[in-house]
Amino acid sequence: MKYLNQQEAISVDEELFNEYKFSVDQLMELAGLSCAHAIADAYSPDSLRSNKVLICCGPGNNGGDGLVAARHLSLMSFVPYVYYPKRTDKQLFKNLQHQAESMGITVSVDCPAGEWVEAEFGLIVDALFGFSFKPPVRESFRPIMEVLQKTKLPIVSVDIPSGWDVELGPQTDCDIKPDCLISLTAPKLCAKHLVNAKHYLGGRFVPGKLEEKYAMNLPAYKGRDLFVKLC
Repeated sequence: MKYLNQQEAISVDEELFNEYKFSVDQLMELAGLSCAHAIADAYSPDSLRSNKVLICCGPGNNGGDGLVAARHLSLMSFVPYVYYPKRTDKQLFKNLQHQAESMGITVSVDCPAGEWVEAEFGLIVDALFGFSFKPPVRESFRPIMEVLQKTKLPIVSVDIPSGWDVELGPQTDCDIKPDCLISLTAPKLCAKHLVNAKHYLGGRFVPGKLEEKYAMNLPAYKGRDLFVKLC
């Protein structure tokens, strides 16, 4: 299985949109749904200290995946709480927030305190930054990154552990250490730097010709599964 570099990941996304005519909201729904299914496979609500899940969403498509995942997790016996500080005027993201709130999910702009997170939640989903991210982390996101760095709760990162270099992985000893990574479409090079972590592949929408063009050599999905457990 191939691990994509940053430019390959960007090019694959562009081809899905431009050549294969997928829409952003279409792929986001499929990606977020697969994330929710992978999370439910890795952590049953009964296996966690609490079935409450803190979902940290950034301003881009990675954050949109998190908003979608929150909605689906709420239908799987989890209780999501979304931290979504940097909003966008794009209608797609407004719709995703509205959908989540319409299902009774709290979507907050206030950075949660570390002590409250440890006491309140059983799991954290990191959907802050995607494969277009380049270090360092912007000042406005440093408070939540400190929470993620210090937490003792398991963290599930969506596609890229936030703060990591997409190709080189963690850059300092203070970078977050996810308990689980859900790679979308195909793993990125940084996934090779995971240590003692679960690794899933989600996003069951890659056309065969596109997979062949980039020599992805993706593993086969079983039956109707929306994810593959890689390790």
